[in-house]
Amino acid sequence: MNEKIYKTMTLSGACSLAVGIVVLVIGIAAGAMMIVSGAGLLRRRSDILL
Repeated sequence: MNEKIYKTMTLSGACSLAVGIVVLVIGIAAGAMMIVSGAGLLRRRSDILL
């Protein structure tokens, strides 16, 4: 009985860790893309404002 609970908790912990890593990587990638996009807007500021 205790072994089933241990395996379930281990699987749940591993899943949570994997989801956390994926969310972290996606957050970093989205942040980098936003910085690049903002830099492009700043570079073309004079064309946008006319």
